[in-house]
Amino acid sequence: MGLPQATSAAGLVGYNAVILSFYVVDSTIVATALDALQHGLDTSINWAAWTITAYSLGFVLMLPISGKLSERYGRRRVFLGSVAAFTAASLCCGLADDIYLLIALRAVQAAGGAGFTPSATGIIVDHFGDERDRAVSLFGSIFPIGAMIGPIFGGLFVTYWSWRGVFFVNVPIGLAIIALALRYIPRDGPRQRKSRGGMDAAGMAMLGAGLLAGMLAASYLGEGNTRAWSPAFLVPAATSVVAIWAFWNHINRRAEPFIAPRLISGPGFGSVNLLNACYGGVANGVVTLIPLYAANRYGIDALGAGTLLIAQGVAAIVLSLAAAMALRRTGHRPPLYAGGTAIAVGLLLLAVDPAPGITPYAWLAGAAFLVGAGRGTINPASRNAGLQLAPEHSSTLAALRTASLQIGSITTVSIVTAILASSRDPGGMQGWVYAVVALLLLLALPLITRVPEHRGSW
Repeated sequence: MGLPQATSAAGLVGYNAVILSFYVVDSTIVATALDALQHGLDTSINWAAWTITAYSLGFVLMLPISGKLSERYGRRRVFLGSVAAFTAASLCCGLADDIYLLIALRAVQAAGGAGFTPSATGIIVDHFGDERDRAVSLFGSIFPIGAMIGPIFGGLFVTYWSWRGVFFVNVPIGLAIIALALRYIPRDGPRQRKSRGGMDAAGMAMLGAGLLAGMLAASYLGEGNTRAWSPAFLVPAATSVVAIWAFWNHINRRAEPFIAPRLISGPGFGSVNLLNACYGGVANGVVTLIPLYAANRYGIDALGAGTLLIAQGVAAIVLSLAAAMALRRTGHRPPLYAGGTAIAVGLLLLAVDPAPGITPYAWLAGAAFLVGAGRGTINPASRNAGLQLAPEHSSTLAALRTASLQIGSITTVSIVTAILASSRDPGGMQGWVYAVVALLLLLALPLITRVPEHRGSW
């Protein structure tokens, strides 16, 4: 049986729920269980935190590989394999009784999770016909919900069950998704099954080494009380630069490279990827640190600081849905300009003192809401701008977009936390960081003129 028609809300929501249940929720739910995990496995908080770091590393490393696998072997196969790997790894994570084993299993879990977005995006592009632009837009509009409910579910599991529950919960969901996918996702067609040359193992190795070294350098920088001239930072940072440079030279010389250079920096693609890194990755990173800012600068308690993310999450969902419905009339550039400006203004409001008569919490909530509105407005256009240039490479493009978001976010958090760790006034310093990032985003707005414009379906 094939996919539901493109206009079927039930079908679309079902595919959104796959990503929501696994990738988005799992990326936040484990953080709430760190303390319980630390005591349950009798380990240090640093090793417990590596369960999150390992997931981030594995996820970013596998994203481009999963995109390539989806195009070579078929979206359905990779999707089912990803869900199966994630589900099995989740079960093993819940059963683990050693922190080192758990860290390794988290990397395996991330490798499975990395296949969701590329393969699911490819399925939508292949089977939703003239409605695929709207389907892709709506597909991403549900993501902020995961960031909001992940910590809530994590807290409930830790309070009323065990830290193991944050992993066990994935198992029944995964089995149900596999059963539904086998029935409703159509088999891969001949176009996807045919050979497309080798997998370019050398290119994979170079890119993997570059990403791994870069993420290790960023992770070290974000630990606090670190120095940028330390060998622990300089060695992996230099290794990353050399490996990425070698990868770039390799794919420009090879007839059938791992990733076509034009998808990274070609006309249209380069500007879209850079825009996603700036207004997606960097914005995600600074938003993640809003609760820390609220606590350090204004002394808002943990619960109140955490609810600030709900304000921006709600705004992101509502504006993303509205922008998706209007995208065929507005085209790509107007919502990008509007969203980018809203994000920058929201960050500026975070940086300055509250207006007279407004409480710090209300001021921060309003500013966070504006940032979320900007992120939601940008989301549909930023997803479609690259995909409509090469729908046949939708899985690879989705992987590149997600990788740019992850790398931009993790790098931003690492740099900002390193700055705050050396500051005598972390709250005040973070306000300056928000002001500087807002200025940089405003200066980057002309980049939007290089984004390919398009109206209507593609």
